[in-house]
Amino acid sequence: MTPPANPLPTLLRTPPMIAVGLAVVLLLLGELVRPGFADYGQVTNILRIAAFLGIVAIGQTLVILSGGEGIDLSVGAVVTLGAIVIYRFTGGSDALLLPALLIALGVGFLIGLVNGVGIAWVKIPPLVMTLGMMGVVKGLILVYTGGRPQGATPPVMKSIISDPWILGIPGDVFIWVILGVGVTLLLQRTAYGKALYAIGANRTTARLSGVRVERMLILTYALSGMFSALGGFVLLGYLQNVFINLGDPYTLPTIAAVVVGGTALAGGTGGYAGTMAGALVLTLVSSLLITLGLPEFGRQITYGLILLVLLAVYGRERRLRG
Repeated sequence: MTPPANPLPTLLRTPPMIAVGLAVVLLLLGELVRPGFADYGQVTNILRIAAFLGIVAIGQTLVILSGGEGIDLSVGAVVTLGAIVIYRFTGGSDALLLPALLIALGVGFLIGLVNGVGIAWVKIPPLVMTLGMMGVVKGLILVYTGGRPQGATPPVMKSIISDPWILGIPGDVFIWVILGVGVTLLLQRTAYGKALYAIGANRTTARLSGVRVERMLILTYALSGMFSALGGFVLLGYLQNVFINLGDPYTLPTIAAVVVGGTALAGGTGGYAGTMAGALVLTLVSSLLITLGLPEFGRQITYGLILLVLLAVYGRERRLRG
């Protein structure tokens, strides 16, 4: 009788595990380059920064999984708008935080909804639609703030997001883990998740199977906007301040994190666990480059090169499916 195959080697070859392995290698490399890079406090800080990118990348993961060359270039602008809404609406009042958060999430959801309608019903390509929406949102921010955001951050946000909860680990890391579990369950255990993978794999087959493709796309882009606004909330809690281009640096890295984590740009393959690992890898890369003294433009070029290389790899899947 043939013994059952050991699933462990196969598991170790999955993109999320490969990304985790790469993160460990980067951490060890950083320790070799500069002793203390892998100290507990430094690792905690890396996790904190990775959490910001990972939370913003939730919506990007959903959009890319939906296929059809799905991508959301408006996430950075929505991050900024979400933070500004909370900053201005609360005026530093803890009592107004919950309604302000709900308003910010609603605004993000509405922006994503418009993206989804334009893509699903008007048939505007995702790249064009979300790029245009990015410009619209930035214009709205200027109108809303006059170019100078006014307001204050509620003190309780520091306790929730920046202060350590357990073992010196800040709240945003725990929030990220909780969201990660929730999004993974959403993708793997719900009708929404199954339908999302179906339309990402083959929209014609999904439609014939009874999936309402257009509605799924609209909902997915709306969720992307909502999670982007949530990212603005978390960033505001950490920085305790807001500025006009707060979320701009996250647009490209969210795409890179999704791809590094193994989600195929053709859609239908991957998941948020991989994105979490990808966010950690990119944060470690950035931290290592800072340790080496590389300036900001060099780090941005590195993000772009990582994305381009992986685009070339995953582009084969798209051609095979087509």
